[in-house]
Amino acid sequence: MSEMSSNRPYLIRALYDWLVDNGTTPYLMVNTTLDGVVVPQQFIEDGRIILNVDPAAVSGLTLNNDLISFSARFGGKAEEILIPPRAVMGIYAKENGQGMLFPEEEVDLDDGPGDEPDPSKPGKRPSLKVVK
Repeated sequence: MSEMSSNRPYLIRALYDWLVDNGTTPYLMVNTTLDGVVVPQQFIEDGRIILNVDPAAVSGLTLNNDLISFSARFGGKAEEILIPPRAVMGIYAKENGQGMLFPEEEVDLDDGPGDEPDPSKPGKRPSLKVVK
């Protein structure tokens, strides 16, 4: 069986729709230390940024499997935002905090030969966290 793609982009889209349908303001918490993240640097705190992705706050929002992109105003200046889904740490409602935090994905930076997982070692079990 081939390796499945990440479920993160699908969960982000589903949760975004759920939050908007319930009249809440969806916020994305983004790890800004990962490659491919383009956000206004002056709003980053501790390697993270929280972005309001409410339909009234952004334009041209696309939630693709390989890239989240939109335009938003920061201090009155329009900025193009680019976020790989793997950089999204969570999506939640501003009003009540309901949503989901994602575990850090292990990113293998060196896909050279000999980097295959050892089948004799059991994999780390996934864990779920309740976010209230």
